[in-house]
Amino acid sequence: MNKTLVTLIVITIVSLIMTSCTFIVNEGEMALKKKLGQISRSDYTPGLYFFIPGYQKIVKFDSRIQTLDQGETRFLTKEKKDVVVDFYVKWRIANVDDYYTSTGGNIDTTETLLTERVGSALRAEFGKRTIQEVISGDRREIMNLLTKESTSQAKELGVKIVDVRVKKIDLPTKVSESVYERMRTERERVARDFRAKGNEIAEKIRAKADRERVEILATAYKKSEILRGQGEAESAAVYAKAFNQDREFFAFWRSLSAYEKVFKGQGNVMLIKPDSAFFRYFGQKNLTPEK
Repeated sequence: MNKTLVTLIVITIVSLIMTSCTFIVNEGEMALKKKLGQISRSDYTPGLYFFIPGYQKIVKFDSRIQTLDQGETRFLTKEKKDVVVDFYVKWRIANVDDYYTSTGGNIDTTETLLTERVGSALRAEFGKRTIQEVISGDRREIMNLLTKESTSQAKELGVKIVDVRVKKIDLPTKVSESVYERMRTERERVARDFRAKGNEIAEKIRAKADRERVEILATAYKKSEILRGQGEAESAAVYAKAFNQDREFFAFWRSLSAYEKVFKGQGNVMLIKPDSAFFRYFGQKNLTPEK
């Protein structure tokens, strides 16, 4: 056997031994070494390492952030009403020893346990709130509380909860109809209250306007009567003054005014004595005022 063949055989054997006795930890990976079924080391950083096949076993894990999309789950609110919640959880391995011990390194097992813990935290938070608070309240506060509570519960699994987010909150069909009907009833009640208050204010305005109208008319009538009285008094004073200046002429002028009103138009008939005071100035030839 020539030296070249021997060299190749030796190199091949050494390569096989090196390949079977070495392992690489890549970026984004965690690894632990088991010796006779017990964890002997777990603080590996990215790089090349040796182990003894058969005597030791290497287990690798993905250390990147994982996403658990739970989908739609029902929870009860404070009013014992169902809400349908669609949420997801961002998580990653924090302690590889605890993670392997509690879950065996199985992602499905991990997600099942995380679902139980996050679901329990969600159930507790929704159970403290009404439907209106859950739907229209501050979701950020709920998410922060959930992340904090879930992280505490997931610590024993060797897992860290990076984030918990609720994608959607819906109501079951029957509950939705009940809630919408209650909201509609409430809106109608508020509308009735506004209308009643508006009618009350309108009645007050109308009553005030009517009162002010009556007061204005009364004041105007009072002023008009005062002015009429003053005018009549002044008129009477003027008449009296004129009468005193020439009584005979004044009596004559009054009689002419009376004749004009009585004999105005046609077909007027009067039955009166010719020597009555009404015909005082009829037939008089000399109307010169007496001195």
